[in-house]
Amino acid sequence: MKTITLEEHYASPAFMAGPGRQLQQRAQTLVPPLTDVGEARIAAMDAAGIDVQVLSLTAPGVEQLDAREAETIARASNDFLAEAIARHPTRFAGFAAVPTPAPDAAAAELERAVRQLGFKGVMINGHARGRYLDDERFWPILECAASLDVPVYLHPTQPPAAVVDAYYGGFAPAVSFMFANAGWGWHIETAVHVIRLVLGGAFERFPQLRVIVGHMGEGLPFMINRMDNMPPSMTGLERPISEYLRERVYYTFSGFNFAATFLDLLLEVGADRIMFSADHPYASMAEARAFLDRLPVSAADRARIAHGTAERLLKM
Repeated sequence: MKTITLEEHYASPAFMAGPGRQLQQRAQTLVPPLTDVGEARIAAMDAAGIDVQVLSLTAPGVEQLDAREAETIARASNDFLAEAIARHPTRFAGFAAVPTPAPDAAAAELERAVRQLGFKGVMINGHARGRYLDDERFWPILECAASLDVPVYLHPTQPPAAVVDAYYGGFAPAVSFMFANAGWGWHIETAVHVIRLVLGGAFERFPQLRVIVGHMGEGLPFMINRMDNMPPSMTGLERPISEYLRERVYYTFSGFNFAATFLDLLLEVGADRIMFSADHPYASMAEARAFLDRLPVSAADRARIAHGTAERLLKM
Protein backbone atom coordinates (compact mmCIF):
# COMPACT_ATOMS: atom_id res chain seq x y z
CA MET A 1 0.00 0.00 0.00
CA LYS A 2 1.37 3.39 -1.00
CA THR A 3 1.93 5.87 1.83
CA ILE A 4 2.13 9.67 1.69
CA THR A 5 2.85 11.63 4.88
CA LEU A 6 1.86 15.28 5.02
CA GLU A 7 3.43 16.84 8.11
CA GLU A 8 7.11 16.10 7.73
CA HIS A 9 9.60 18.80 8.56
CA TYR A 10 12.93 20.08 7.35
CA ALA A 11 15.21 23.00 8.20
CA SER A 12 17.03 25.01 5.55
CA PRO A 13 20.43 26.66 6.04
CA ALA A 14 18.72 30.07 6.01
CA PHE A 15 16.32 28.97 8.74
CA MET A 16 19.09 27.49 10.87
CA ALA A 17 21.02 30.74 10.65
CA GLY A 18 17.93 32.62 11.91
CA PRO A 19 15.10 31.27 14.08
CA GLY A 20 16.61 27.80 13.96
CA ARG A 21 19.30 28.90 16.41
CA GLN A 22 16.74 28.36 19.18
CA LEU A 23 16.30 24.78 18.00
CA GLN A 24 20.03 24.16 18.18
CA GLN A 25 20.03 25.35 21.79
CA ARG A 26 16.93 23.43 22.85
CA ALA A 27 17.02 20.15 20.91
CA GLN A 28 20.34 19.52 19.19
CA THR A 29 19.49 15.90 18.40
CA LEU A 30 16.74 17.08 16.06
CA VAL A 31 19.07 19.16 13.90
CA PRO A 32 20.62 16.33 11.82
CA PRO A 33 17.32 14.74 10.74
CA LEU A 34 15.78 18.16 10.08
CA THR A 35 18.62 19.41 7.92
CA ASP A 36 18.96 16.16 5.95
CA VAL A 37 16.81 16.10 2.82
CA GLY A 38 18.71 13.38 1.05
CA GLU A 39 19.79 9.80 1.32
CA ALA A 40 19.66 9.43 5.11
CA ARG A 41 16.07 10.67 5.22
CA ILE A 42 15.07 8.39 2.36
CA ALA A 43 16.71 5.42 4.07
CA ALA A 44 14.68 6.17 7.21
CA MET A 45 11.54 6.41 5.09
CA ASP A 46 12.29 3.06 3.48
CA ALA A 47 12.84 1.43 6.85
CA ALA A 48 9.49 2.74 8.09
CA GLY A 49 7.50 1.98 4.95
CA ILE A 50 6.94 5.60 3.90
CA ASP A 51 6.89 6.22 0.15
CA VAL A 52 6.49 10.01 -0.07
CA GLN A 53 6.98 12.88 2.38
CA VAL A 54 5.41 16.27 1.79
CA LEU A 55 8.03 18.49 3.41
CA SER A 56 7.47 21.78 5.23
CA LEU A 57 9.74 24.23 7.00
CA THR A 58 9.83 23.34 10.67
CA ALA A 59 8.20 25.42 13.38
CA PRO A 60 8.33 28.24 14.28
CA GLY A 61 8.67 28.96 10.57
CA VAL A 62 8.91 32.65 9.71
CA GLU A 63 5.64 33.91 11.20
CA GLN A 64 7.29 35.60 14.22
CA LEU A 65 9.93 37.48 12.19
CA ASP A 66 9.87 40.99 10.80
CA ALA A 67 8.66 41.19 7.22
CA ARG A 68 12.00 41.58 5.48
CA GLU A 69 13.70 38.71 7.30
CA ALA A 70 10.64 36.53 6.76
CA GLU A 71 10.74 37.21 3.01
CA THR A 72 14.43 36.35 2.77
CA ILE A 73 14.22 33.12 4.76
CA ALA A 74 11.00 31.92 3.12
CA ARG A 75 12.32 32.38 -0.41
CA ALA A 76 15.69 30.78 0.37
CA SER A 77 13.98 27.86 2.13
CA ASN A 78 11.62 27.25 -0.77
CA ASP A 79 14.52 27.25 -3.22
CA PHE A 80 16.42 24.83 -0.96
CA LEU A 81 13.42 22.51 -0.78
CA ALA A 82 12.81 22.70 -4.53
CA GLU A 83 16.35 21.50 -5.14
CA ALA A 84 15.81 18.54 -2.79
CA ILE A 85 12.57 17.63 -4.55
CA ALA A 86 14.28 17.87 -7.94
CA ARG A 87 16.90 15.36 -6.75
CA HIS A 88 14.23 12.96 -5.43
CA PRO A 89 10.99 13.77 -7.27
CA THR A 90 9.31 10.45 -6.49
CA ARG A 91 10.01 10.66 -2.74
CA PHE A 92 9.50 14.31 -1.79
CA ALA A 93 6.92 17.03 -2.40
CA GLY A 94 6.65 20.41 -0.73
CA PHE A 95 4.51 22.90 1.13
CA ALA A 96 5.71 26.47 0.69
CA ALA A 97 6.93 28.72 3.46
CA VAL A 98 5.63 32.26 2.98
CA PRO A 99 6.42 35.58 4.71
CA THR A 100 3.08 35.79 6.49
CA PRO A 101 3.98 39.13 8.17
CA ALA A 102 4.02 40.68 4.66
CA PRO A 103 0.77 39.34 3.17
CA ASP A 104 1.16 40.66 -0.38
CA ALA A 105 4.72 39.33 -0.56
CA ALA A 106 3.47 36.06 0.95
CA ALA A 107 0.85 35.69 -1.76
CA ALA A 108 3.46 36.38 -4.43
CA GLU A 109 5.83 33.81 -2.93
CA LEU A 110 3.06 31.23 -2.72
CA GLU A 111 2.24 31.76 -6.37
CA ARG A 112 5.91 31.38 -7.29
CA ALA A 113 6.26 28.26 -5.19
CA VAL A 114 3.21 26.60 -6.74
CA ARG A 115 3.51 27.73 -10.34
CA GLN A 116 7.30 27.67 -10.74
CA LEU A 117 8.52 25.21 -8.11
CA GLY A 118 5.58 22.79 -8.20
CA PHE A 119 4.73 22.93 -4.50
CA LYS A 120 1.45 21.43 -3.30
CA GLY A 121 0.24 24.07 -0.83
CA VAL A 122 1.43 26.32 1.97
CA MET A 123 2.37 25.70 5.60
CA ILE A 124 1.59 28.55 8.01
CA ASN A 125 2.81 28.28 11.59
CA GLY A 126 -0.03 29.87 13.49
CA HIS A 127 -0.43 33.52 14.34
CA ALA A 128 1.92 36.26 13.15
CA ARG A 129 2.91 38.13 16.29
CA GLY A 130 -0.56 37.77 17.77
CA ARG A 131 -2.55 38.38 14.57
CA TYR A 132 -4.56 35.52 13.06
CA LEU A 133 -5.55 34.66 9.51
CA ASP A 134 -9.14 35.80 10.05
CA ASP A 135 -7.67 39.34 10.06
CA GLU A 136 -8.44 40.62 6.57
CA ARG A 137 -4.89 41.92 6.37
CA PHE A 138 -3.86 38.33 5.66
CA TRP A 139 -6.59 37.54 3.18
CA PRO A 140 -4.35 38.00 0.13
CA ILE A 141 -2.68 34.75 1.24
CA LEU A 142 -6.00 32.93 1.55
CA GLU A 143 -7.22 34.36 -1.75
CA CYS A 144 -4.06 33.20 -3.48
CA ALA A 145 -4.30 29.68 -2.04
CA ALA A 146 -7.94 29.45 -3.10
CA SER A 147 -7.24 30.73 -6.60
CA LEU A 148 -4.35 28.28 -7.02
CA ASP A 149 -6.57 25.49 -5.64
CA VAL A 150 -4.01 24.45 -3.03
CA PRO A 151 -4.59 23.92 0.70
CA VAL A 152 -3.33 25.90 3.69
CA TYR A 153 -1.77 23.62 6.31
CA LEU A 154 -2.18 25.37 9.65
CA HIS A 155 0.57 24.23 12.01
CA PRO A 156 0.78 25.05 15.72
CA THR A 157 2.92 27.75 17.21
CA GLN A 158 3.35 28.98 20.75
CA PRO A 159 0.45 31.16 21.89
CA PRO A 160 0.99 34.92 22.22
CA ALA A 161 3.11 35.96 25.19
CA ALA A 162 0.17 37.31 27.22
CA VAL A 163 -1.63 33.97 26.86
CA VAL A 164 1.48 32.02 27.81
CA ASP A 165 1.92 34.14 30.93
CA ALA A 166 -1.72 33.93 31.98
CA TYR A 167 -2.43 30.29 31.17
CA TYR A 168 0.86 28.44 31.35
CA GLY A 169 3.13 30.31 33.74
CA GLY A 170 3.88 29.62 37.36
CA PHE A 171 5.49 26.20 37.01
CA ALA A 172 9.03 24.99 36.56
CA PRO A 173 10.35 26.47 33.29
CA ALA A 174 10.44 23.11 31.52
CA VAL A 175 6.87 22.34 32.59
CA SER A 176 5.54 25.76 31.57
CA PHE A 177 7.28 25.48 28.20
CA MET A 178 5.83 22.07 27.41
CA PHE A 179 2.41 23.02 28.82
CA ALA A 180 2.32 26.02 26.46
CA ASN A 181 3.56 24.01 23.50
CA ALA A 182 3.37 20.33 22.56
CA GLY A 183 1.87 19.22 25.87
CA TRP A 184 -1.32 21.26 25.44
CA GLY A 185 -1.14 24.91 24.36
CA TRP A 186 -0.03 24.36 20.77
CA HIS A 187 -3.10 22.32 20.00
CA ILE A 188 -5.69 24.55 21.65
CA GLU A 189 -4.06 27.56 20.01
CA THR A 190 -4.43 25.96 16.57
CA ALA A 191 -8.03 24.93 17.21
CA VAL A 192 -8.85 28.51 18.19
CA HIS A 193 -7.17 29.71 14.99
CA VAL A 194 -9.36 27.45 12.85
CA ILE A 195 -12.51 28.56 14.65
CA ARG A 196 -11.50 32.18 14.10
CA LEU A 197 -11.21 31.47 10.38
CA VAL A 198 -14.73 30.07 10.40
CA LEU A 199 -16.25 32.87 12.48
CA GLY A 200 -14.35 35.49 10.50
CA GLY A 201 -16.06 34.37 7.31
CA ALA A 202 -12.93 33.23 5.47
CA PHE A 203 -14.56 30.08 4.13
CA GLU A 204 -17.53 32.04 2.82
CA ARG A 205 -15.35 34.75 1.29
CA PHE A 206 -13.17 32.11 -0.43
CA PRO A 207 -15.35 29.13 -1.42
CA GLN A 208 -12.32 27.20 -2.77
CA LEU A 209 -10.30 27.57 0.45
CA ARG A 210 -9.29 24.26 2.09
CA VAL A 211 -7.40 24.04 5.38
CA ILE A 212 -5.45 21.11 6.82
CA VAL A 213 -4.74 20.67 10.52
CA GLY A 214 -2.68 17.96 12.18
CA HIS A 215 -2.64 16.10 15.49
CA MET A 216 -5.98 14.38 14.80
CA GLY A 217 -7.74 17.73 14.58
CA GLU A 218 -6.16 19.70 17.46
CA GLY A 219 -9.15 18.87 19.69
CA LEU A 220 -11.73 20.20 17.21
CA PRO A 221 -13.52 16.86 16.60
CA PHE A 222 -14.26 16.43 20.29
CA MET A 223 -15.94 19.86 20.39
CA ILE A 224 -17.40 19.95 16.90
CA ASN A 225 -21.06 19.61 17.87
CA ARG A 226 -20.75 21.79 20.95
CA MET A 227 -19.65 24.69 18.75
CA ASP A 228 -23.07 24.70 17.12
CA ASN A 229 -24.25 26.40 20.30
CA MET A 230 -23.18 29.39 18.22
CA PRO A 231 -25.83 29.00 15.48
CA PRO A 232 -25.96 30.98 12.22
CA SER A 233 -28.54 33.30 13.77
CA MET A 234 -25.80 34.36 16.19
CA THR A 235 -22.67 34.16 14.01
CA GLY A 236 -24.13 35.59 10.82
CA LEU A 237 -22.64 32.69 8.87
CA GLU A 238 -24.57 30.85 6.21
CA ARG A 239 -24.14 27.46 7.91
CA PRO A 240 -23.40 25.90 11.32
CA ILE A 241 -19.77 25.87 12.40
CA SER A 242 -19.71 22.07 12.35
CA GLU A 243 -20.41 22.01 8.62
CA TYR A 244 -17.33 24.09 7.83
CA LEU A 245 -15.21 21.80 10.00
CA ARG A 246 -16.59 18.71 8.25
CA GLU A 247 -16.53 20.00 4.69
CA ARG A 248 -13.69 22.54 4.39
CA VAL A 249 -11.07 21.16 6.78
CA TYR A 250 -8.87 18.06 6.43
CA TYR A 251 -7.13 16.31 9.32
CA THR A 252 -3.85 14.40 9.69
CA PHE A 253 -2.26 12.18 12.36
CA SER A 254 1.08 13.93 13.01
CA GLY A 255 2.19 11.89 15.97
CA PHE A 256 -1.24 11.27 17.51
CA ASN A 257 -1.14 7.50 17.21
CA PHE A 258 -4.05 7.07 19.62
CA ALA A 259 -6.90 4.75 18.67
CA ALA A 260 -9.64 6.48 20.67
CA THR A 261 -8.69 9.88 19.29
CA PHE A 262 -8.71 8.51 15.75
CA LEU A 263 -12.13 6.91 16.23
CA ASP A 264 -13.60 10.19 17.44
CA LEU A 265 -12.21 11.96 14.38
CA LEU A 266 -13.45 9.20 12.07
CA LEU A 267 -16.97 9.28 13.52
CA GLU A 268 -17.16 13.05 13.28
CA VAL A 269 -15.70 13.79 9.84
CA GLY A 270 -15.41 10.47 7.96
CA ALA A 271 -12.47 8.70 6.37
CA ASP A 272 -12.43 11.00 3.33
CA ARG A 273 -11.24 13.90 5.52
CA ILE A 274 -8.37 12.08 7.24
CA MET A 275 -4.82 11.83 5.88
CA PHE A 276 -1.68 10.10 7.04
CA SER A 277 1.27 11.89 8.61
CA ALA A 278 4.10 11.02 10.97
CA ASP A 279 5.47 14.42 12.13
CA HIS A 280 9.06 13.44 11.32
CA PRO A 281 11.47 13.94 13.03
CA TYR A 282 9.44 14.92 16.09
CA ALA A 283 7.66 11.56 16.11
CA SER A 284 8.43 8.09 14.78
CA MET A 285 7.66 7.21 11.17
CA ALA A 286 7.73 3.51 12.06
CA GLU A 287 5.20 3.96 14.86
CA ALA A 288 2.95 6.02 12.59
CA ARG A 289 3.04 3.35 9.88
CA ALA A 290 2.30 0.59 12.40
CA PHE A 291 -0.64 2.62 13.69
CA LEU A 292 -1.94 3.10 10.15
CA ASP A 293 -1.81 -0.66 9.59
CA ARG A 294 -3.79 -1.29 12.80
CA LEU A 295 -6.63 1.16 12.14
CA PRO A 296 -10.08 -0.44 12.51
CA VAL A 297 -11.21 0.60 9.02
CA SER A 298 -11.90 -1.10 5.72
CA ALA A 299 -9.13 -1.65 3.19
CA ALA A 300 -10.65 1.03 0.98
CA ASP A 301 -10.70 3.59 3.80
CA ARG A 302 -7.14 2.69 4.83
CA ALA A 303 -6.01 3.35 1.26
CA ARG A 304 -7.81 6.71 1.24
CA ILE A 305 -6.12 7.70 4.47
CA ALA A 306 -2.71 6.39 3.42
CA HIS A 307 -2.54 8.08 0.03
CA GLY A 308 -5.80 8.48 -1.88
CA THR A 309 -7.14 11.69 -0.32
CA ALA A 310 -3.69 13.30 -0.39
CA GLU A 311 -3.32 12.47 -4.08
CA ARG A 312 -6.70 14.04 -4.81
CA LEU A 313 -6.29 17.13 -2.62
CA LEU A 314 -2.67 17.84 -3.60
CA LYS A 315 -2.99 16.62 -7.20
CA MET A 316 -0.12 14.17 -6.78
